[in-house]
Amino acid sequence: MSTLHSLHRPLGSTGLNVSPLGLGTVKLGRDQGVKYPNGFRIPDDREAADLLALARELGINLIDTAPAYGRSEERLGPLLRGQRQDWVIVSKTGEEFEDGQSRFDFGAAHTRLSVERSLRRLETDYIDLVLVHSDGNDLQILQQTEVYATLEKLKQEGLIRGFGFSGKTVEGGLLALERGDCAMVTYNLNEQTEKPVLDQALAMGRGILVKKALASGHACLADGQDPVRASFELVFGHPGVAAAIVGTINPQHLRHNVALAAEVLGG
Repeated sequence: MSTLHSLHRPLGSTGLNVSPLGLGTVKLGRDQGVKYPNGFRIPDDREAADLLALARELGINLIDTAPAYGRSEERLGPLLRGQRQDWVIVSKTGEEFEDGQSRFDFGAAHTRLSVERSLRRLETDYIDLVLVHSDGNDLQILQQTEVYATLEKLKQEGLIRGFGFSGKTVEGGLLALERGDCAMVTYNLNEQTEKPVLDQALAMGRGILVKKALASGHACLADGQDPVRASFELVFGHPGVAAAIVGTINPQHLRHNVALAAEVLGG
């Protein structure tokens, strides 16, 4: 069985070592307002625990969650009890999802409240990485709100190990890297406009996490090539990329993804 155990790599200069694939957990907590080609059922606790155990067995140590992912954080707390040292946990701040609607708050008070709530839900005294969940107004968030300054303070206080930005524009990604430890960018077979952010991160020694690496399950190719393999060849072909976050609740897909990532990375 292919695993990623020997392929962990540094996330920029955060001091964190991460598996090249991370497990996205929106499907553990939220099934409305999500853009996937097929409907799905939120897994129960047994299924979720089995999925996490399989991810660990396959060498995945990176887990991605957010307050906007419904009950994801509060479910992960109990599910990860006794395993804190085995996981690098990424969460977010800025976006709240209630009653089927997203709302955004990048103020200092909300940022602190959000991170402290994530700590409680995840049953941990630190979060490895907190990213700003952008609404698309990347430059405005970075230049006119207190979210980054607040995350800097939380890092100094030891409540988070690092912080960064999950944005939607090249300009936002580039600015985010100046003060932040990491940027999360969209980069896949259909969408490569944010590549300059990857190039800049590599030059600065900052971390890059890729979201939508498989185009949220929509990846398609004409020539009969495996779309997952082709996606990973693109993503991991860029030396600035530390890890790709893939949100699957299907154990077979998880095994397939890991096997192909290991192959592409020469593991």
